[in-house]
Amino acid sequence: MAVIALLTDFGTRDHFVATMKGVILQIDAKATIVDVTHEVDPQEIYAAAFTLRQVFPYFPEGTIFVVVVDPTVGTSRRVLATRYSNRIVLAPDNGVITLIHRDAELQEARVVENRRFFARSLSSTFHGRDVFAPVAAHLSKGVGLGALGPVADSLDLLELAKPARAGNGALSGAVVYVDRFGNLITNISALDLSAANSPGRTLRVRVGDTDVGPVRIAYADVPAGQFVALIGSTQMLEVAVNQGSARDRLGVGRGAPVTVEP
Repeated sequence: MAVIALLTDFGTRDHFVATMKGVILQIDAKATIVDVTHEVDPQEIYAAAFTLRQVFPYFPEGTIFVVVVDPTVGTSRRVLATRYSNRIVLAPDNGVITLIHRDAELQEARVVENRRFFARSLSSTFHGRDVFAPVAAHLSKGVGLGALGPVADSLDLLELAKPARAGNGALSGAVVYVDRFGNLITNISALDLSAANSPGRTLRVRVGDTDVGPVRIAYADVPAGQFVALIGSTQMLEVAVNQGSARDRLGVGRGAPVTVEP
């Protein structure tokens, strides 16, 4: 039996997540179900992609990730079952696999069409219950990806903006994710900063017109309440407020411009 890891935007106050778990356990009573999170903001596909990318390498091989952030549920959008680096991702074909596709080895991709593995009655609004949960449970019991449907000849991937480099060595990027602490995580990586840096230079970070200071090591390198820029656990540049919220202080979110200047 594999681990089934659930990642949704359903929240926990309603019945949705528990219903999915019930469907899984009816099919595979021995399933190990892990909640990655159900607090992705509604319909935020990029946030789901980011979260999936962060947890993916830390789960054992054979894990079945079930991602249900699905704004176009009930339409002709496809459901994909993909295998990357010996782990399965079951998700709508809407770009939530983009960061995994970028960073992991694609071994197989199938379009999930075999209704034998769906619920008998198919709702147009709750494919988490009627498609994703039963398919995940059957996979956990040993059904192969090939039984689910044909090979996917294409994948719907998000367009990812890359940081741009100016002639003076400055980097221009953007906030791509905001965590629950209000930390602003950017698309500027530790490798990008290494390439921009040189001995004797100090890199300073700006969010919009606000200078948040040099790149530091830890949140506590500045007094409480002050801005701090650092490489976080994602290996991306982030802007925070020590014991506060950069999002609230700056009033910005995903898409806000970030500049690193020598």
